[in-house]
Amino acid sequence: MPRYVRGMQQPPEQVPALLDGPAVDVSDAHELLLGYLEWYRKALIRKLAGLSDDQLRTPVEPLGWSPLGLVQHLSWVERRWLRWGFAAEDVLPYPPGGDAEEWTVAADTSAAEVMAAYQAEVTAADSLTAAAALNDKARLGGRFKTPAQAPSLGRILFHLLQEYARHVGHLDVARELIDGETGE
Repeated sequence: MPRYVRGMQQPPEQVPALLDGPAVDVSDAHELLLGYLEWYRKALIRKLAGLSDDQLRTPVEPLGWSPLGLVQHLSWVERRWLRWGFAAEDVLPYPPGGDAEEWTVAADTSAAEVMAAYQAEVTAADSLTAAAALNDKARLGGRFKTPAQAPSLGRILFHLLQEYARHVGHLDVARELIDGETGE
């Protein structure tokens, strides 16, 4: 076995990493999906800790988005998939300016406002998913217009997990570019 991987020295006796997310004895799929979603939401917040307001707002090159812009984007993702998608609520699913507005935090919007909006979407999503079964289909009329288009809650949650995993990984890269901090 090589002692170096991508230029980094490996410890002589590497200890396997413990599992992140729900407890190791959790085997219920509903509890696992919601538990991992909660873990990734908290990971997002952990990875922002210690950044100044300027660091939160400044787009990271060459990525082109700011950490706070990523939080704002994930607010819209939560809304689109759970409130507009699963529950078919009559909510605005996209900002009027499209992707550029979704990822760009207005100068007159505080970091606290962005974080509060994100938390409000998470709270709304949690209330929708707590009592629903994984095989419950999305309601029609919001994001999904026909029964053939409507995915199950399990499918939506799985999609959200991959979205969070990808973006929390992106935030690791951004954070390393900002101040050299690396993720877990």
